[in-house]
Amino acid sequence: MSDDDKPAGSYENVTPLRPSRPCPECGKPSTRDSYPFCSPRCRSVDLNRWLSDAYVIPGKPIDDSDQEND
Repeated sequence: MSDDDKPAGSYENVTPLRPSRPCPECGKPSTRDSYPFCSPRCRSVDLNRWLSDAYVIPGKPIDDSDQEND
């Protein structure tokens, strides 16, 4: 089938808005609906980890001299 014979709705030459990438939770290819995750389940797992403080961004340690004494 030549390019002229393909239906007008053919999306072979369309570049996706975001390239698919591996899901950060399970490694499967991401989907447009749940980007950058592969499914709503993986998105929810990641959100739960953020909300339960499983992900922590390190900061400088708190010294006793940095705290106010009441």
